[in-house]
Amino acid sequence: MSFRGRFAPSPTGRLHLGNARSALLGWLQARAAGGQFLLRVEDLDRARCRPQYLDDLMRDLEWLGLTWDEPLLFQSARDAVYRDALARLEREDRVYPCFCTRAEIARAASAPHGLSDEGPRYPGTCARLSSAEISERSRTRTPAYRFRTQPGEVSFVDGLQGPYAQDVEAAVGDFVVRRNDGVASYQLAVVVDDAATDITHVLRGDDLLSSTPRQLQLYAALKLTAPEFFHVPLVLGEDGKRLAKREGAFALAELRERGLPAERVLGLLAAWSGLGDGTPVALAELVRRFHPEALPRTPVVAREQTLVTALGLE
Repeated sequence: MSFRGRFAPSPTGRLHLGNARSALLGWLQARAAGGQFLLRVEDLDRARCRPQYLDDLMRDLEWLGLTWDEPLLFQSARDAVYRDALARLEREDRVYPCFCTRAEIARAASAPHGLSDEGPRYPGTCARLSSAEISERSRTRTPAYRFRTQPGEVSFVDGLQGPYAQDVEAAVGDFVVRRNDGVASYQLAVVVDDAATDITHVLRGDDLLSSTPRQLQLYAALKLTAPEFFHVPLVLGEDGKRLAKREGAFALAELRERGLPAERVLGLLAAWSGLGDGTPVALAELVRRFHPEALPRTPVVAREQTLVTALGLE
């Protein structure tokens, strides 16, 4: 199968420079390989997604020259597909209804298990409920559905981070694949969508590295082919925290609206990626320069004064 990559943003805020770097690197990886690049809109969080953010996103990517090869895929339109995947897992007894609240899970979790990105490790409270118990609890609560994880390490070799392994059962426990409002979880939706669109390579931020073993268990349970993964260190603010989706001078829409040349932004993103020295650069030149081994293995710190100077905003 030919190379197929993707960028999968959530329109819950304006695209910032950190997200733009991920989009650029994914696009460059696909184009350098002579492959295709897709755009998927992860808009399952309907309360936070806004049409204006989506409009800004499209304009920002077009401004940078990051084209895509197939029609947009909206997760909000794919509920039936996610429900079908859940039904397949249910037939294999790989999911079960869970009636626990977050507060109840926190109280039940013991300190040695620590925290994952989903919060305290789920202790399996609802994993073995009888049909009668499920029926009784359903009278007062609508359940979420959890995936029954398999014990033992899940390992893979990341294209940038190298070998990575995690015992999902020990670190996270059974995890949610459908929320109690009926919406598919990120973990399930991303697996189903990447498989459905034949994605062969996933380049994304390394904040999602620890999610990958969960997703690999889902790929296996659904008998789907997993892509290759490439987790890039994040762009951090001066406070050491990841850049947030916030209004401001370093949102791409703001830079675009101020009339900044796209080549200047590309030059900055290239410098953060080991592909340039910060001077303005054309997108075609970055395709020629792109080599995964050139990418940094440590986070980039976006210092405000450096950004102002690099972007010519003084």
